[in-house]
Amino acid sequence: MAVRSTWKGYLKVSLVNIPIRVFPATESAATLSFNQLHAECQTRIQQKRWCPKCDREVPQSEIAKGYEFSKGRYVVMQEDDFAKVSTPSTRVINLEQFTDESAIDPMYVDRAYYLAPDGQVASDAYAVMREGMKGKVGIGKVALFGREYLVAIKVQQHGLVMYTLHHAAEIRTIDQIEELETVPRTVKPQELKLARQVVEMFDGELNLKDYKDEYKEELRKIIDARVAGEEYVAAEVEELPTNVVDLMAALRKSLDAASAAKKKPAKAALPIKKAVAKSEPKRRRA
Repeated sequence: MAVRSTWKGYLKVSLVNIPIRVFPATESAATLSFNQLHAECQTRIQQKRWCPKCDREVPQSEIAKGYEFSKGRYVVMQEDDFAKVSTPSTRVINLEQFTDESAIDPMYVDRAYYLAPDGQVASDAYAVMREGMKGKVGIGKVALFGREYLVAIKVQQHGLVMYTLHHAAEIRTIDQIEELETVPRTVKPQELKLARQVVEMFDGELNLKDYKDEYKEELRKIIDARVAGEEYVAAEVEELPTNVVDLMAALRKSLDAASAAKKKPAKAALPIKKAVAKSEPKRRRA
């Protein structure tokens, strides 16, 4: 199924304007969705828009958007009011700054989108800017779904990917987590050495395709069993220790287990013995 664009406009870099389309990079339909049912009769629950003052259900045609400017007082916004918003970000993504692509903290990333040139004429300029942006990330703004987002755009393979970012005011600082105040700032050298050795044992090239959504797969099996009228027997869950009594012993045990797993030879195939046909004994001449 073809992916539909969610935004159409221009990517602006200085005096260069490239017509583009924005496409979602993630698929929400990949997750399992559930409906709310009445447990007694298994009928799907309906959510009705109810006005407590008029004491009746309100149809969609009578719904209005209101902004509460003081307690219990609203100003009603019409669709024409939203159309009057004429900030540049509604039609242009202006990259105002470039920095190293490693400068973006993943904590600020919200959602990912692909940018594609809108038409064959825009493809050449798109390709030139893609090559010129390698190793860098451009910062700009875009208006999507009724709000303005801070965005970061970087090169990915033969295209460009755009990340909507949280503003700094939306990020909680680590100092706000009181439980972290008692965590030691320094550790013992012997423990640090073992910890680094354990980490190095698992160091390797990352390929996210190697990881699957095991929770969804297990849930799918349970659903299939219920549909078939069967009972699904869950695997026993290993109990984990609630605290580490001897950190050094745990680190050494982890190191030995990881080392043994890497050194464990693969099972060699048993040699296939060729069947040798026995020759019949020569008959004696009478």
